[in-house]
Amino acid sequence: MQDKYITLAHGNGGRFMRALIEDIFARHLLNEHLDIQGDATLLPVSEGEMLFSVDGFTVQPLEFPGGNIGSLAVHGTVNDLAVSGAIPRYLSLSAIIEEGLEFETLERLVVSIAAAAKEAGVQVVTGDTKVVPHNHGGGVYFTTSGIGFKEPAIQLGFDQIQPGDKILVSGSVGDHGTCVMLAREEFGLSGDLQSDSACVLPLTKTILDLPGLHFMRDPTRGGLATVAHEIATSSGHNVRLFEQDIPVKDPVRSVCEMLGYDPYYLACEGRVVVVADEKAADVILNRWQVLPDGENARMIGQIEAKPARYHQVILQTGLGGERLLEELEDDPLPRIC
Repeated sequence: MQDKYITLAHGNGGRFMRALIEDIFARHLLNEHLDIQGDATLLPVSEGEMLFSVDGFTVQPLEFPGGNIGSLAVHGTVNDLAVSGAIPRYLSLSAIIEEGLEFETLERLVVSIAAAAKEAGVQVVTGDTKVVPHNHGGGVYFTTSGIGFKEPAIQLGFDQIQPGDKILVSGSVGDHGTCVMLAREEFGLSGDLQSDSACVLPLTKTILDLPGLHFMRDPTRGGLATVAHEIATSSGHNVRLFEQDIPVKDPVRSVCEMLGYDPYYLACEGRVVVVADEKAADVILNRWQVLPDGENARMIGQIEAKPARYHQVILQTGLGGERLLEELEDDPLPRIC
């Protein structure tokens, strides 16, 4: 590429757009299934049940400690498939680029996409590129769709959750939301906190064989508290969380106390929340804690039956009291994923 910045001509379907796709996207994402000439890609499909997912990403800033919007776009869709019990295989990538974005920045993001896809064992096989005028976007937006395959015997869902089931989380909560907030430098705060953005496939694959595994979800927008409300509303049971058992890093807790945020509502991008029966929960915790970065995995709550019209998320505090975690209404941190 001869230019330093993206121009509207790079999105007009002509020579400049073809050069953009070939010199940046295809060069880093090349694989045997990638077709940048046609409108669709032929994929071999023969194993198990196919799952399909899609997600969009608009994070600001585009780059933050521990990741960027490129790796986040891969992790987001791969993780949605993984917590559904699938093994991800293929991704599509749509890029909406703002006029004026530096090619150097775009290339760093695409390199990150390629690295994250390789780590997760997936291939980007098709995509689309558009350019919008300056001041009509946030630098770049990515949308990824994913295809994965699941064994029919793996049955996960809200309907599988039963009273007495245990709730686990694979690591500390609120890291990503707090990291992005610090990266914006809006509050005069700084620190060395890293986003937890990562592929959760190693966490999910190691427990898929357990018959007592009932439900998995990655707590992204709205964090742990929002997943807890989804479980309560959709299963028809109460959720009780134990404050003293929920892993929250000291920097996250400190920032939240200073700025009035609640870490339970802040996004995670590399964590898994699991609901399982008691026997499976013990096995899950043991398997997770021996994985890299799994030392903070904890059993944090349980499912309780209560005949009521409105089902609640109850936080049992370290002092023995109780606090209701309300359902999220306002977005505490805009554009974090």
